[in-house]
Amino acid sequence: MEMEQKNIKPTTLRLMRALREFHKSGWQERSITGCKPSEIRVLFCVKHGMKPGASAMKVSEISKLLGVTSPTVTQLLKGLETNGFIERQLDPLDRRVVYIALSEKGETFTRQALEAFTSSVDGLVEYLGEEESKQLADLLAKAFRYFSEQEARYFNESETALPHFQ
Repeated sequence: MEMEQKNIKPTTLRLMRALREFHKSGWQERSITGCKPSEIRVLFCVKHGMKPGASAMKVSEISKLLGVTSPTVTQLLKGLETNGFIERQLDPLDRRVVYIALSEKGETFTRQALEAFTSSVDGLVEYLGEEESKQLADLLAKAFRYFSEQEARYFNESETALPHFQ
């Protein structure tokens, strides 16, 4: 590994190490009050992803917003329903369509989870200071754009490089 690292620029190596340490900390995978991070994402998706005036969301809408398959969302919803965080509602006109809404317990939980997350980030802002926190936010947004552009470019190039069968 040392031999390989000789060819890597010092700044690149430093950034790779920092990203690896950040990932190893697992901060984004911590559960809150027994809820897994994936379940929390579903709850926030339901809370904040509804169309204006809607009181529930279709499973397909949730899966689209989260970028995962409907069966994946369905599995998560089963646990959330068992624990009383969500309620399923059948469409009276089409019983194949299921709507998902937060229960009172789900509403309370998402509010508490948001407060906990906000408090954690507030602590980081306090630790870094206002100016460095703004810089970090700007740099992370810029890094996200870079990786999104790289991914889009990769997939566009891959599609044109692949033979098209009819």
